[in-house]
Amino acid sequence: MLKRSTIQLLRFRFSFLLLPVYLFALALSENIDVTNAVIIFLLLHFLLYPASNGYNSYMDRDEGSIGDIEKPEAPTRQLYIVTWVMDITGSMLAFLISPLFAGMYMVYIVFSRLYSYRGVRLKQYPLIGYLTVVLNQGGLIFYMVYYGVNMQNHHMPWMGMLVSTFLIGAFYPITQIYQHEQDAKDGVKTLSKTLGVKGTFMYCAVLYSIAFSLLAWYFYDYGKINHFFVLMIWFVPVIVKFLSWGIMCWKDESRANFKNTMSMNWLAAFCTNFGFITLIILKHIG
Repeated sequence: MLKRSTIQLLRFRFSFLLLPVYLFALALSENIDVTNAVIIFLLLHFLLYPASNGYNSYMDRDEGSIGDIEKPEAPTRQLYIVTWVMDITGSMLAFLISPLFAGMYMVYIVFSRLYSYRGVRLKQYPLIGYLTVVLNQGGLIFYMVYYGVNMQNHHMPWMGMLVSTFLIGAFYPITQIYQHEQDAKDGVKTLSKTLGVKGTFMYCAVLYSIAFSLLAWYFYDYGKINHFFVLMIWFVPVIVKFLSWGIMCWKDESRANFKNTMSMNWLAAFCTNFGFITLIILKHIG
């Protein structure tokens, strides 16, 4: 029987925040293998991401808010064992897609472990820790999904990988903006902590602008600029929320707290996910 703390710290809900990269890869895919798409969705969002979350929580033993959990319970040895069972199971099932996909799946696991493991702890270094997250959750995951669902007609989706990396790169520091004090106590100096609250908002605004510019270029080049404008309609609430919250935090940095951060993150995930779902419908059904 799984303990309540184990289920909580696997943070299955957090996978929703990482869903945009998967949906973006589908939105750019020409011929989707539906069976592979379902398998990959389950592997990523019910095994890979939760196992990574759980292992990180086991190593960190956070007492303050983390991810989408305001009051995390203390991790137990069971959590550690469950994360390894999930990773081994996921790695084996990944071969249902292909050996290459399984190899990339295991690469993600290795970097996830190096990010959190106390003996290495890449997360303690602002730039290295940041790049580890954004390159794996962004570019690598996009490539895995795109390759997995387009195996019969595959090419290097460099633009999708680049946009995904910038989107995660903009999103990730915001998720850490309320943890500066807690991270400092644990000897971790994140990029968000290095930039400060104001610097984090400015940095994320620049990266989002680059990501949107690349998207506009991509859709214009393919004669689908109308798809870009449809996507941007979904982003209007996110932009308004981001700017209004940024202004509040600029005046009072205490507003960069857990409640406001998660409100921003869930809105961004909701709008981004449904924006990409709209693109999938326009491309494959419309």
